[in-house]
Amino acid sequence: MQRNQRRRSLLYERVSFALSQWQCSVGVDSSSTVDGVYLLSGELIVPSDAPNDLIRAAGGIVFRFVLGGRVEIACIFRESRGDWTFPKGKLDGGETFEEAALREVFEETGMWCQVIQFVGTTNYTHRKGKPKIVAYYLMSPDDGEFVPSEEVDELVWLPLEQVRDHLTWDRDQELFDLTVQLLEVRAQAS
Repeated sequence: MQRNQRRRSLLYERVSFALSQWQCSVGVDSSSTVDGVYLLSGELIVPSDAPNDLIRAAGGIVFRFVLGGRVEIACIFRESRGDWTFPKGKLDGGETFEEAALREVFEETGMWCQVIQFVGTTNYTHRKGKPKIVAYYLMSPDDGEFVPSEEVDELVWLPLEQVRDHLTWDRDQELFDLTVQLLEVRAQAS
């Protein structure tokens, strides 16, 4: 338990440094904070009055450190959809959102990851007209490497300053912005 807490503390220190470097490079005011944000852990709760045809999915925002303490984020390309996005997929029966996120990230990237924290959700209408909710978790890879598959054709590691513009969907761009804010708040709190 203490080893994991120490590991996360060191991780957030490194993320804080990398974020400050990124903020300076893109001109973000590093003194800004997000008021009233409560970092919660645990399972996402879907209301009991959610539509019967609600598609439940989960995914990950996978990051790694590179030389100089910089952070890179994994983005995947799906040729069948013509989009750059984060790895995600539908929950299997009996799976929690977190379990599904870990499984889907492995299936789409080939990487076994550790969940660092819950980031947020995206909600939209699926291409088949059904409502969809996707829970995302910030993750750090422990092992594995990418191999193209039927679903994912390419994976790129991008520096923070390039991620937002690389993503196809506005909802993914907003999720990335939230991830950066949460990392900043978490790093300042530790």
